[in-house]
Amino acid sequence: MSPPFNARRVAVVAPHPDDEILGCGGTMARAAAAGAEVHVIVVTRGQPPLFDEALVERIRAETLRAHDMIGVTGTQFLDFPAAGLDQIPRSELNHALSSALSRIEPDLLLIPFIGDIHLDHQIVFNAALVHARPRSGSSPSCVLAYETLSETNWLAPGVTPAFIPNIFVDIGATLDRKIAAFGMFQTQVKPSPDERSLEAIRALAVLRGATAHRQAAEAFVLIRQIH
Repeated sequence: MSPPFNARRVAVVAPHPDDEILGCGGTMARAAAAGAEVHVIVVTRGQPPLFDEALVERIRAETLRAHDMIGVTGTQFLDFPAAGLDQIPRSELNHALSSALSRIEPDLLLIPFIGDIHLDHQIVFNAALVHARPRSGSSPSCVLAYETLSETNWLAPGVTPAFIPNIFVDIGATLDRKIAAFGMFQTQVKPSPDERSLEAIRALAVLRGATAHRQAAEAFVLIRQIH
């Protein structure tokens, strides 16, 4: 099925720059190549004193280069404080994210997983679902949660929500583009065997692909689908 799930507009909500490429860069590239609009909303921005401003600007430039390689239609930066979303009133975050998504009106909404270890990811998951409530004809007809290497598997599966995928998207044709796009994040790429190494990204895609008898895939948890 092309673009994925026949979506005309895809929105990816990323708590931090690079989460979207790690989680669903291959799916994004496949949708873009098939003619769908692919939009990314980056919720947070590193802020002093936790993050050096020069580094933050460099990461933003890396993000835009990666998105250009994937074929992203548009990128929105909400600039909430990274590692500080728990200090932001939920109503403020919900309103900002909902406003950004309303401008896109996506058919397919891709969001981080509720069981990720980073609290920012958990908060963004909930904020995205506030917008995704099926209360109008413009609500997304499909909502999927993606997995993020070094976040999704580091909480406490069995005690906290475990990522048990039930949707697999074939990215055999776009895996190399996903890996090249993550390679744009020179500040984030780590040497093997770190989970944020290019080797680990490929290995996970191959494993998820083998689960569905494909050369490579990205895995998701279905949150809601309306036919």
